[in-house]
Amino acid sequence: MARRILNRKDLRADFDAAERRKTDEDDDQEEDEEAEDGDEEEAEGEDEAGEEDEAEEGAGDGEDEEETPKKKKPAKAAKPAKPPKPVKAKTTRTRTPKVVRMKVVWGVFNNSNQRVAVYDYPKRKEADDHAAKLTADKKSTHFVQPVKEPLEEKKEA
Repeated sequence: MARRILNRKDLRADFDAAERRKTDEDDDQEEDEEAEDGDEEEAEGEDEAGEEDEAEEGAGDGEDEEETPKKKKPAKAAKPAKPPKPVKAKTTRTRTPKVVRMKVVWGVFNNSNQRVAVYDYPKRKEADDHAAKLTADKKSTHFVQPVKEPLEEKKEA
């Protein structure tokens, strides 16, 4: 039986909300403790002589001394999402690549795909004859295949 797929965003939102509640409770407890510490300080001013005796007795135990817990930094609130910036149209034009004209020729190849000879496109019959002659002489197969080569343009003076 297949289980329902969990939505990770919802789980993350629940976790963040729980963390915020936890930090809020910790902050409330710290404020309460600070208020209680303030009340104790007022009472200490009245009874300083009795306090010195307690300090001497409790110095070895360490139970009477209250250590202040380290304060946790509150979690930062999520910043509101900024709207995406509009995409500017490019004012500069991209350079179009130069189109190289190609011509088709017939190539005679051996078994290692090495080109042995080249014939112009209208001379297919001559290329086939040459491949048959090489196959008979060298006892290895030769074949004809069309090949595209860049067209050499004449330079104008």
